Amino acid sequence: MPTLTIDGKTVQADHGTYLLAACRKAGIDVPTLCHHPAVEPFGGCRLCVVDVTRPEWNGWAKMVVACMLPVENGIVVDTRSARVIETRKVVLDLLLARCPETPLIRDLAAEHGILATSYVKAAKPTDCILCGLCTRVCDAMGMSAISSVNRGAGREISPPFGDPPPACTGCLACAEICPTGFIKASVGIRKRRIWEKDFEMLRCSRCGRSHITVAQADHLAGHRGLPRSYFETCDVCKRADLAATATRLAGESSSTVR
Repeated sequence: MPTLTIDGKTVQADHGTYLLAACRKAGIDVPTLCHHPAVEPFGGCRLCVVDVTRPEWNGWAKMVVACMLPVENGIVVDTRSARVIETRKVVLDLLLARCPETPLIRDLAAEHGILATSYVKAAKPTDCILCGLCTRVCDAMGMSAISSVNRGAGREISPPFGDPPPACTGCLACAEICPTGFIKASVGIRKRRIWEKDFEMLRCSRCGRSHITVAQADHLAGHRGLPRSYFETCDVCKRADLAATATRLAGESSSTVR
C-alpha cells in the first residue's frame, strides 16, 4: 500500500487510487468541476492541480492534475502552493468571464478572492462550463447523443447539427450530472422533454408510476440482454416483490426448522 505525504499529512492509499481520491479520503479539499465517480477521470477543468515532488528531487516539483495521477509511494504533495493557487485563480477568472451569472462559478471564484473577472465577459453568458460530464456520461450510457462542437470561445455542448438527437433515449443522465443546471429537462406523468425532443413515458403495470421512457426501455432491452417485460414494472414494485419473496422464504425456512 503506497504511503505518501499530502500537505504534511502522512496518507496511505490502495494501489491504483487516484491522488484526488486520496486527498478527499484524508479530508483535504481539492476543488474540481469535471470530476464525478460515475465517469472516468478527464482532467479538463484543471482546478485540481497540485504540486508533486520527492525528497530526492532537491526541491523541484511538477504540477499535475490530481484526478488523473495514480498515487505513488514516497511522493510529497502540496495542494495549496503559491503557484497552485495562482493557477486555480486563472482558471476561475476565465470561467467567470464565460459564466458570470453562474452561482457555482461565482461562489468558487469568491472563495479564491475573485469577485469579478479581469477578462472581457462573454457577449452571451452561459451556465455551461464545458466540464464534459454530460457527454462522458452519455457515452458511458451507450448513446453518445451529444458532444462538444466548435472551438475556442464558440465551443459548446450540442446534439448533431443542433437538431433533436436521434440517439437520445431521454434517460436524463446528462441533466442529472450537470453541475450548474445548464441542461434543462421537463418531466411529466406521460411525457418527458430534453434537447427539444419529446419522449413517451412507460408506466408501471402494477402501480401506474411513470418510471422510464419507452425509448430507454427499448434501448436497454436491445443492448443489455434484458427482456422487454422487465421494464413493465417500476423499481419500487420490484423491491416490494423482492421483500415479499424474502419474507415468504424466511417464513418457510422457520417452519421447516420447527
